[in-house]
Amino acid sequence: MAFTALNNQPPVQPPPVQAPVPKPAPAPVVPIPHPHEVYAAFASNHELRKRVHAAIDQNPSQSTLFRDISVYILGQSSQPPAEPTTKKRKLGESNGAQNGTAAPSVPTSGAGDTLTSTSTKAFKSYTGVSFSIPQRKKFTLELVDNKDGGIRAIGATGNVEFALAWKDVDQVFCLPVPEKAKKQHNFIVIPVHGDGVNPVPEELKPSAPEPILWTFEEATGKNVVEGEDPGPGPMAGAIHHCLIQAGTGKEVIFPDADEFASAIPESHRKGEKAYHVKAHRGSKEGYLFFTAVGILYGFKKPLAFFDFAAVNSISYTAVLRNTFNLVITTQTQEIEFSMLDQENFAGINEYVQKHGLQDASMAAERRAKKLNVNPPADKGKENGAAAAGAQGEEEEEESELQKAERELQDQEDDEEEDDDFDPGSEGESEGEGSDSEDEEGGGGYDEGDTAEVEGEDEEMED
Repeated sequence: MAFTALNNQPPVQPPPVQAPVPKPAPAPVVPIPHPHEVYAAFASNHELRKRVHAAIDQNPSQSTLFRDISVYILGQSSQPPAEPTTKKRKLGESNGAQNGTAAPSVPTSGAGDTLTSTSTKAFKSYTGVSFSIPQRKKFTLELVDNKDGGIRAIGATGNVEFALAWKDVDQVFCLPVPEKAKKQHNFIVIPVHGDGVNPVPEELKPSAPEPILWTFEEATGKNVVEGEDPGPGPMAGAIHHCLIQAGTGKEVIFPDADEFASAIPESHRKGEKAYHVKAHRGSKEGYLFFTAVGILYGFKKPLAFFDFAAVNSISYTAVLRNTFNLVITTQTQEIEFSMLDQENFAGINEYVQKHGLQDASMAAERRAKKLNVNPPADKGKENGAAAAGAQGEEEEEESELQKAERELQDQEDDEEEDDDFDPGSEGESEGEGSDSEDEEGGGGYDEGDTAEVEGEDEEMED
């Protein structure tokens, strides 16, 4: 019975064999674009940036890591260094900042909501730009090309650090940076009431507008893009476009050899003209540029721009064999620049006379032209007086120059006479000179006496 029960059990069925599941085909590798944060973080080091891009291309999974590193670097560069509590408050900190309300780190002079709002699209944007004034950092430079637009600097956090409206721009310069192996140019934006020379109106104190200065380095070697100008021309053209759109009537000022070029060429680039004159203002060394709209002194703080209308007169002091000093007199002060090379004296003096800067009487006329003041009714008389004053001042300037040269020549002659002095021969020459004078004195009439005798004879005949 037990055997029969076992035989009646159904046979055990083997488990069904499952067909192998096909493996999915590997997804195609899509190249990950390089994060723009990498470009901004390593903008000043092209070789390192290329190595980072190559590493991302070889291992795309590391793109996120490099992006996080770049964001960290940008965040560190935007953080101000720790300062002691006794240091003066930062430029741009208003009373509101002291009371606990937020305030921009640098005043946004004349900048309205259109300029300070990052939602306003910029006409041109340049990343990794090295600024020196008003802050010494790298920012993204943006140009907003409308009537209410201007220049603004964007920090790593995306906020506007400082800005200046086009309507508040007095002058824009693009000047070569002297004594640099690589060609560099400084863009200097001078705001209205921010030239560092004329008094600032009371309503703008204490947060008076500051100039804006950033450096443009020309592309060289592998960094040159074919078909693009490696120099500052495209950036200057974009600024000029914005100035036109805003209706300012301003333009970017470049150095001009017809105005002034230094007699001393660039030492490290032979054959290339230099447009600067090295000078000292107190103990600080800087450079003077003589441009078509005025004289600029830079590039370190404090910058000074002498508009023609601000200059009362220019004079020279301490004229020596190798150097001389230049004194610029304005309505409120005299500023002296010392240790100018004598080789540039002729070029500077020609520039001064060309623009009538040595004539104090023409200062009021220049200011009237800048302010568009109507000339007086007797225009011919005023022009004649101005011309006579200019001529007299020119003669005075020439006599001053001749006097300085004569004093210098007399000094050299005295040194030569001291070297050639011979006590033995001096007495003989003096004795001979006195004898000859006695002989001439005992002779006949001189021309004056002859004329008197002839006149008396004519009267007697009459």
